[in-house]
Amino acid sequence: MELAKTRNFCIIAHIDHGKSTLADRLLEITGTIEMRDMKHGQMLDTMELEQERGITIKLQPVRMNWKGYELNIIDTPWHVDFQYEVSRSLASVEGCLLVVDAAQGIEAQTLSNVYMAIENELEIIPVINKIDLPAADVERVSEEIIHLLWCKREDIIPISAKTGQNVEAVLDAVLTRVPEPEVYIWNTDVSKQELKALVFDSQYDVYRGVVSYVKIFSGEIKKWDTLHFLNTWKKIEALDVGYFEPGYTSDTVIHNGSVWYVVTWLKSIRDAKVWDTLWKSEQVEWPRMRPEEAKAIDGFKKVTPFIYAWVFPLATEEYPQLADAMERLMLNDSALQKEAEASTALGQWFRCGFLGLLHLDIVKERLYREFDMDVIMTSPQVTYKVRMYGDKSSEYSRLSPQIFEEWGNTKTLLLVSNPEDLPARETCEGILEPIAKVEIITPTGYVGTLMQLCQERRGVFCNQQFIDETRVMLSYELPMSELIWDFYDEMKSLSSWYASLNYEFLKYKEDDIVKLDTMIAGERIAALSLLCHRDQARYIGGKIVKNLKESVPRAQFAIALQAAIWSNVVARETLSAFRKDVIWHLYGWDVTRKNKLLDKQKKGKKKMKQFWKVSLPSEAFVNLLKK
Repeated sequence: MELAKTRNFCIIAHIDHGKSTLADRLLEITGTIEMRDMKHGQMLDTMELEQERGITIKLQPVRMNWKGYELNIIDTPWHVDFQYEVSRSLASVEGCLLVVDAAQGIEAQTLSNVYMAIENELEIIPVINKIDLPAADVERVSEEIIHLLWCKREDIIPISAKTGQNVEAVLDAVLTRVPEPEVYIWNTDVSKQELKALVFDSQYDVYRGVVSYVKIFSGEIKKWDTLHFLNTWKKIEALDVGYFEPGYTSDTVIHNGSVWYVVTWLKSIRDAKVWDTLWKSEQVEWPRMRPEEAKAIDGFKKVTPFIYAWVFPLATEEYPQLADAMERLMLNDSALQKEAEASTALGQWFRCGFLGLLHLDIVKERLYREFDMDVIMTSPQVTYKVRMYGDKSSEYSRLSPQIFEEWGNTKTLLLVSNPEDLPARETCEGILEPIAKVEIITPTGYVGTLMQLCQERRGVFCNQQFIDETRVMLSYELPMSELIWDFYDEMKSLSSWYASLNYEFLKYKEDDIVKLDTMIAGERIAALSLLCHRDQARYIGGKIVKNLKESVPRAQFAIALQAAIWSNVVARETLSAFRKDVIWHLYGWDVTRKNKLLDKQKKGKKKMKQFWKVSLPSEAFVNLLKK
C-alpha cells in the first residue's frame, strides 16, 4: 500500500468521556467489526479487568479501512498511572483525537494528555462527545477547547459515539488533517537502506513467545527475515508478521509507516524491551559492524517508578511461581519493575516499582486473575535522596540497587527507596523527598475545602486559574509521600466526586525526613521500617504499635511494642503477659511463703525474657500489612 494512503492516530481523553465507545463506533462504521460480533462494549478493552472496571489499562492497536485509506488507531489508557502507555502510543502516531465530554468539559488529565501530544508535535483533532445528553453544553465546552488549543470553532467536531451521530466526520477529518507517516532516510543509497522499527509494546503468547508491536520508520519486514534488537543485541527470525484487525492477521510483508506485529519466539523479556529498535540491513555484516552504523531510533526513556512496595506470596513454596508470573507480567507492563530480596521473617520476596496506587492495585489484581497468585503487598514507599558527607565509600557502594549522584565537589546523593538502605545517621547531612506538581480542577464551591486539604498535606500553593465561571484549576506542589496514600479519596469525598486530579514529578526538596523503626521487646523489625516526615512520625508510629498489639502473640512475660525515630521512642504499647496463679493452693499459709513463690516466678520470667528472641509467625505480618 502506498505510504500516502496510511494514517496513524490515537485517542486520548479523561475517564468516562467516551474514548473506548468512540473506538467501537469507528470499528463498526469502517466495517472492521460487525455489530453482531460485539460480545461486549469496548471491544478494544480485551482484558476482563478492563471490562469490569470500565477503564483502559493497556494500549491496543487496530487497523481500519476508510475510503481507500489504511487507518491505524491506538486506543490508549487515560489514568496518570498509565502515562507510560500513553507516551508510547504518542511516539508511534502522527495525530490524535482529543475527546471531551459535552457535559463535564475539560478535566485535569485531559490537560496532561494534551501537553504530551503537543510535545510530540502531533496533529490534535478536538472532538466533543455525548452531545445527545440533556446536560450537554456544546457551546461552553467549545470555548474551553478554543482557549486550550487556540483552534477555530469549525475545527471542533461534535459527535455522539453512543448513537453514531456525526462519527463519520471524525474519520474524514483524520484523512485530511492527520499528516502521512514521515519517511526516514538513513542512507542516501537506496540499495543500502536499512530497516528500522520502533518496538512500542510487547505481548507474551504461550505458543508464539514474545510478540512485538512495531512502528516501521524505514524499510520493510518479510516473514522469516533475520532481525536484531539494537539495545540487547539479540538476533531473531520473524516467524510471523501481520497487522491487527483487531486480532492477529498474518501477512507476508509489512511496510514502511504502519503499525504491525512481529512474532519473535523469544521467551525472555530481557531480550525484547519495548523501547528497543528492530534493525535489518543486507549491507552490514553482524556483529562486526560499528555501533554508529546501526543507531537506534530516539524513542522512549526508561520509566522511573514513583512508588515502591514489597510483594511476597502467602506461602513460601509459591515463590518460584510468583517469580515466573512477575516476569511475564513485566513483558506486558513495561512500567513495572522488580528486584528480588529476602527477609528473615517473610522469606523471599520482591521489591517492585509502580507509577502510582492504581498501577499497584491493577498489578495485584492481574497477578490473581491471570496467574492465580494471591500476594501480600506492603504499604507503598517513595524514593528519597540522601545527601551524605564525603565521597562514595565501599560501605555504601555495596548497595547494588542504589544510584549515586555527585553533589558539588564534596557531597554525594544516594537514592533510597528501601529504609534499610539508609546510611548511618552521622553520615547523613540531609534527606530530600520527591515533590509532585498537582493540578486539581474543581467547581468553585469546593475550592476552600480542597485548599485546606492541600495545606494539611504540606502542599505549597502555586497558582489558581479560572477555566470558566463555574470551575477553577488549583496548582500545588505536594510531597509525593502525601499523594500516594489517601489523598485522591479525600479529594473526591470533599468535592462530592466532582474534582479531577492530575500530577507529575517535579523536583526533589529537602525536608525533615526521619526513619521510623518498629521494635518488639527492644529488637528492631527491619520489615516494618519506613521513612516519613517528623511531624507525622508520632501518629504513624502509634497506629503501627496498636496494630501490632492485636497481631503479635502473647508470651509468659510482658512485651514492649515501640516505634522510634533513631533512638527516641515516640509511641509505645505493652502486650500483657500470660499469668499463672502459683499461690492458688496456699490458702491460709504465711505471707512469706507466698512471696517466696512469687519471687521465684518473677526470676524465671526475667530469665526467659533474657533469652527470648523475636520470632513472629508470618500470619502476624500478614495481618499487620493488611491494616
